[in-house]
Amino acid sequence: MPKDPNNSFATRDVCKVLIKNGLIAQDEAKEIIKKEDRTRAKLEKGRVGRKGSSASGNRITNPVTIVDIIVSFKLPRGDGKPGWLDEEVIFQTLAKDWGIPYKKIDPLQLDLNLVTTTIPRNFAMNHLILPIDIADGCLTVASPYPLNLEVMDDIARVSNLKLKTVLCSKSDIIKLINEFFGFKRSIAAAEDMFAGPSVDLGNLEQYVKLKSSDELPSTDQHIVNAVNHILIYAFDQKASDIHIEPKRDVVQIRMRIDGVLHTVYQLPKKVHNAIVSRIKTLSRLNMAEKRRPQDGRIKTDKGGVEVEIRISTVPVAFGEKVVMRIMDPEVLFQDLDGLGFTPTDLERYNRFVGMPHGIVLVCGPTGSGKSTTLYSTLRKLSTSEKNVVTVEDPIEMIHEDFNQIAVQSAIDVTFANILRNILRQDPDIIMIGEMRDLETARNAVQAALTGHLVLSTLHTNDAPTSLTRLLDLGVPPYLIQATLVGILGQRLVRKICNYCKESFEMDASELARMGVEAGKKGIIRLYRGKGCIRCRNTGYRGRIGIFEVLPYSESLKKITTSKTNVEKLRAQAREEGMATLRESAVNKLIEGITTYQEVLRVTWENL
Repeated sequence: MPKDPNNSFATRDVCKVLIKNGLIAQDEAKEIIKKEDRTRAKLEKGRVGRKGSSASGNRITNPVTIVDIIVSFKLPRGDGKPGWLDEEVIFQTLAKDWGIPYKKIDPLQLDLNLVTTTIPRNFAMNHLILPIDIADGCLTVASPYPLNLEVMDDIARVSNLKLKTVLCSKSDIIKLINEFFGFKRSIAAAEDMFAGPSVDLGNLEQYVKLKSSDELPSTDQHIVNAVNHILIYAFDQKASDIHIEPKRDVVQIRMRIDGVLHTVYQLPKKVHNAIVSRIKTLSRLNMAEKRRPQDGRIKTDKGGVEVEIRISTVPVAFGEKVVMRIMDPEVLFQDLDGLGFTPTDLERYNRFVGMPHGIVLVCGPTGSGKSTTLYSTLRKLSTSEKNVVTVEDPIEMIHEDFNQIAVQSAIDVTFANILRNILRQDPDIIMIGEMRDLETARNAVQAALTGHLVLSTLHTNDAPTSLTRLLDLGVPPYLIQATLVGILGQRLVRKICNYCKESFEMDASELARMGVEAGKKGIIRLYRGKGCIRCRNTGYRGRIGIFEVLPYSESLKKITTSKTNVEKLRAQAREEGMATLRESAVNKLIEGITTYQEVLRVTWENL
């Protein structure tokens, strides 16, 4: 293939491949050829001033190709599959026709040192080449121009390794080159500022070193760039949490994606204090305080949407660990009918929260989606006619329609104390972050008795157990009977990836042996994800809620006493039609939304 990337993609040849694979029609190909020159000029003009720029200031050879032109038309796929003819679909189709493997690169699987030290940065940027793996004397490189043989020969000769090439979309390669080389450069430059030996043994083992700076200034541009990169990377990967963990010799960066932690980077220990200081500066924490836990928050922009990041620092063996929780409004504020409720359960829950007064409890362990349910509920209930007040520790997501109060134990602003003041604020709806003690529960009951709707959470395994938890806290049975409206128990299960979903058959008796009663006999059709580039070969993409909705009926009130047995409560709730968490999960299994492995993983304690 010629060295000029433009000649790598002859317009008519690319169109023929797309027509052969049913992605475009003959008429569309003619229209593409007709408008090619005008569209190319328009795209090139749009790149003036930003063409070839990178995070590190180097130019990138990025000419407009026929693929860019076709993508700009946003044509629907001609093969009937969902979506439009984007860059990824085109490159996948070309790879198949050229007989070259296509690779959707998962940044989490890349080694930072391999990517940034195998070939020079300028060479990678000029030719859009990215080293992605090395094994058994063979170097795998990804490029949108894999048949550029002259460049590939140069790499093989310089590296003294056999070369394997895979095709990757141009935008992915440019993005990864920018991120990896830019981040590596920032970290390396920051590390260079620590010329000479240094010893850091963390909080438990103190080493005194005279006449030397302990940390980089948090305003250093390299550190600013590195922290910005970590945050942008987390947004791109849709991470919910970022963990910055100091070890004896390195700093480990991990991110939680779809509920699972992934190790992303291992950085030199020398830059740890500077990164922590930068995060503390952004979140207005005390940089000098390293011995005590601190909490703060950062508000930033993600694609035009304001995102809040909750910061928590704690001293651990080798320094300060920082956890950043990303509070994305697109996740926290959703329509209730999109959370995973069955029509019956949604009707029951809407009846709860539509009551003029009373207590509604949402229960489940940490990470079960309680905050999303509560915020989504409050957004639905909040109108100009209602005063919504929340007490949270800390405030997870600021929303201007709510009057949100943060718990501050240091000045005696607690859940229990602030509730007395809230009642003088003429509220209609009160949300209490968590019922932790008897005093908070008593004040919540008092608020409900005086005509307010109170929403709160409890950390219990299921809905019936919440009744016994209230009794254990010391709330008298007659007050529970007078105020409680209903309880919602919930969990999150991973959804099967729609892009690689496939069906298979399984005998109901085999499922039953594993503990999953499907309510059917014989062969059942189930679904699973084969694993693809969009789901990181996990077979799962996104999560959805499973719920058990317990209306606090008259019959349940009658058996609520100080000696109430939770099994008796659960049996009565089942008799009145409550679907358990396990049954809700099995429904998602039968509907093809999740897998039996997820049912067993998430609802094992609710057998």
